[in-house]
Amino acid sequence: MLANANLVIVVFNTSIRNNVATSIAHIHSYFKPIKKEIHYTVNITTTKAELFAIKCKINQAAQIKDISHIIVITDSRHSENCIFNPFIHPYQ
Repeated sequence: MLANANLVIVVFNTSIRNNVATSIAHIHSYFKPIKKEIHYTVNITTTKAELFAIKCKINQAAQIKDISHIIVITDSRHSENCIFNPFIHPYQ
C-alpha cells in the first residue's frame, strides 16, 4: 500500500513547553516528502493544537491531484478519537 501513488501519509507530533504549543506536521506521498510545517500557538492545550494542525494538513492533502487515500499518524490517542467527532472538538 505504501507504493500506491494515490496515497498520502500525514504525520504529526505536538508538544508544549513554557506555555507554547509546537505542532510539527509532514506530508509524504510515494516515498517522498511533499510538505513540512511547524505551527506555534500560545495558551492552548496539546490536543487543540494537534487537532488544528491535523485539520490543516488533511485539507492540504485533499488538494493534491489524484489522491484517493489519506493516512493520519499521530502519537495522541485522545486526538485520534476526536478527529472525526464534531461534537467533541470544535476544530474538527
